[in-house]
Amino acid sequence: MTTCVFVQIRCTPGTTYSVAEEIALREIHSELYSTSGDYDLLVKLYVPEGQDVGHFINEHMSGIKGLERTLTTLTFKAF
Repeated sequence: MTTCVFVQIRCTPGTTYSVAEEIALREIHSELYSTSGDYDLLVKLYVPEGQDVGHFINEHMSGIKGLERTLTTLTFKAF
């Protein structure tokens, strides 16, 4: 079973589209949106069973030029 997480991303001004393109090229996301407010992008992704969420996100998103900060929201089965 995979873990669904949402990652909000704050980008350095002027880099939102290049950050989004790099995420898309890495093919780790389920959905990717541009947003307004405190964060610039919203990524929905599934972390494979047995993998640590923090390590997975760090391994796949670190090093993206223009990515300034992330906020990860974990999901849990409600019903």
